[in-house]
Amino acid sequence: MFIDIDCSQVKKYNQNAFGDYFVSKRFPDESRLVAVLSDGLGSGIKANILSCMTATMLSQFISNDQIPIHKAAEIIMNSLPVCKVRHISYSTFSAIDCYDDGNARIVEEGNPDFIWIRDGEVIEPHYEIIQSKTFKNRKLKVYKLKFKLGDRVIFCSDGVTQAGLGGGRLKLGLRRDGLINILKEKLSAEPEISSSDLATYIVHQARNIETDRNPKDDISACVLYFRKPREALVFTGPPYHQQKDSEYAQMFWNFKGKKAISGGTTANLISRELNIPITMDTTISVGKLPAISFMDGIDLVTEGILTLTKTLEYLENGELDIDNAAGKLVKFLLDSDCIYFMVGAKLNQAHYDPALPIEIEIRKNIIKKIAGILQDKYFKKVTVQYM
Repeated sequence: MFIDIDCSQVKKYNQNAFGDYFVSKRFPDESRLVAVLSDGLGSGIKANILSCMTATMLSQFISNDQIPIHKAAEIIMNSLPVCKVRHISYSTFSAIDCYDDGNARIVEEGNPDFIWIRDGEVIEPHYEIIQSKTFKNRKLKVYKLKFKLGDRVIFCSDGVTQAGLGGGRLKLGLRRDGLINILKEKLSAEPEISSSDLATYIVHQARNIETDRNPKDDISACVLYFRKPREALVFTGPPYHQQKDSEYAQMFWNFKGKKAISGGTTANLISRELNIPITMDTTISVGKLPAISFMDGIDLVTEGILTLTKTLEYLENGELDIDNAAGKLVKFLLDSDCIYFMVGAKLNQAHYDPALPIEIEIRKNIIKKIAGILQDKYFKKVTVQYM
């Protein structure tokens, strides 16, 4: 299974910083994912620092795998100070340590209970309670779970469940039951909705309940979706050993998922070895990126270094809806879960043409940066093979 995860957030009205903090990291070698959502006391910069500290420390404790997740969470729970004025914890948290086979541990302290949906119904799992040794009013909920294909898991801050609190329509706020109704309705209408879209939808719905759509608290929603992985392969650059062109071309062609080529030399290699003609797009204009080309059986064909460099820029800046070759490559990558890069190691002298912009890097470095940002910012699984 692939664990599709994303988090959507909005700040409290009139604040410059998020009071909630979300962190997630994949460990491909272990087929593992660790994620933490923390809600800092109050709002603004102070809450941001508190939630960031809590989420980061807990994530590091869990990731290092030297102590079980519930022990790591217990240490954090017993260590967090209490506000002298409001007599409540400086931050609350929810954390998950999950594997691709569905085995998972979840810990919660102070945040709304997570929601687990399977086949349109909410599952209420058994949990263990660990009482804080330092603070009598703190309790840690610990879950040991087994998720299946199609399951959804939703974490949120109390900015979601308390949305609309004291207002005319929902004087008691949205609450957990209201959120469950929203989720069931949306999943019934769009069973395959992505985690990113569902998280965004939850946040928008919570915000719309607030008076004048001005959130009285930070609103955060994190969604996990256990589904079959969408795989994609990008072939870029000619292989170091030319005599292996045919072998790599066949490897590319036999890939079962979506396929893309980035680079004219690479496209010509595939065309030659597999006898597939290339149709050029003649709509290219001066001052723009080279346009895409077309090959039967291949989902996307673009130019190489210029397009890859622009793709990296778009991914870094979050520009995800651009109608050019790089924008299409961005969409190709983000519509996939497991992304494989076949990167030719043969040097191309064109990369050192002084007429090209100085900021253009050689292919290996660009792919390395793209792979890093796809993993860290967009939570993709990325594998790079040099040839």
